[in-house]
Amino acid sequence: MDMNSFSPMMPTSPLSMINQIKFEDEPDVKDLFITVDEPESHVTTIETFITYRIITKTSRGEFDSSEFEVRRRYQDFLWLKGKLEEAHPTLIIPPLPEKFIVKGMVERFNEDFIETRRKALHKFLNRIADHPTLTFNEDFKVFLTAQAWELSSHKKQGPGLLSRMGQTVRAVASSMRGVKSRPEEFMEMNTFIEMFSQKVNLIDKISQRIYKEEREYFDEMKEYGPIYILWSASEDDLVDILKDVSSCIDRCCKATEKRMAGLSEALLPVVHEYVLYSEMLMGVMKRRDQIQAELESRLEALTYKKADTDLLTEEIGKLEDKVECANNALKADWERWKLNMQNDLKSAFTDVAEENIHYYEQVSQTEEYLINLDSDLFLREDLDNNF
Repeated sequence: MDMNSFSPMMPTSPLSMINQIKFEDEPDVKDLFITVDEPESHVTTIETFITYRIITKTSRGEFDSSEFEVRRRYQDFLWLKGKLEEAHPTLIIPPLPEKFIVKGMVERFNEDFIETRRKALHKFLNRIADHPTLTFNEDFKVFLTAQAWELSSHKKQGPGLLSRMGQTVRAVASSMRGVKSRPEEFMEMNTFIEMFSQKVNLIDKISQRIYKEEREYFDEMKEYGPIYILWSASEDDLVDILKDVSSCIDRCCKATEKRMAGLSEALLPVVHEYVLYSEMLMGVMKRRDQIQAELESRLEALTYKKADTDLLTEEIGKLEDKVECANNALKADWERWKLNMQNDLKSAFTDVAEENIHYYEQVSQTEEYLINLDSDLFLREDLDNNF
């Protein structure tokens, strides 16, 4: 908070100053709320695409209103992600969901796919809104507030084709050259990313396989309940018991379905998001290395006097500042990301564990009930034989 903005008549007691400092440092004060909902299909002569409604509510002074409503398509989200990476090359930008399902498991315009994407886009925007730096990005503000024609006009104001090509050529040249001496802390960071990528990809594959097997088990179990009902129609002496067995199977089906919902909502999206994060992190490290490689090339040119010395010295000074800013930004964001990652994965696995415990409790109760049914049946048969 800017102390100069307060009126001279406002009390400045030690207690009030402490409260002001607490308010300034409070990370949980949320002033930007974003909702992504109401997917809508659009069909043109050229293409078919989905747009999503985005509602933004805020109390920030830099916004012209307290509430905005716009519609955006997936390409607009891609544009925003690109602009954030361009403005903050070594900050960890939240990942977007893939444009297509690679394995062909779901149709592109299938309702489940659209809903899964909507949730991922909702999380993408809210992660940006919660980020201490990205949330104040001007392109992010335009994305949330501008109408479609205004956004199109804003996109055209970016760097021209030749400028973008020049940036791409320099980036490729830097990546081909590589860095001579990456700082030790970034070497450790890179090793962590490689290990994390391997592990989270493995967890993702295992989780997907568990869900698939659970789905197959559920589909097979659903067929048994009706069979026992049909059987009961031809067994007068076993009608009640067979119906009870069918009821038990039905309870197991419902418990299994709830368990599957827990996997698909609590675990699978979180794990897959961090698979995408691991790819994003590799990109961040490449961009950091490109900035350092550009500095090293200028230092090499100065050593061999391949260009104007004064001009090179000025460029080197700017690049040194750029490298320092890039390194500091990545180090700060890295710790924040690791904490979020640990909390997210811990919460996801804890939720699934609790759901599994509840599931096995229900199944155990059902098994006990079936055992008692068997006992009753044997007792009844024994009595019939004795008489």
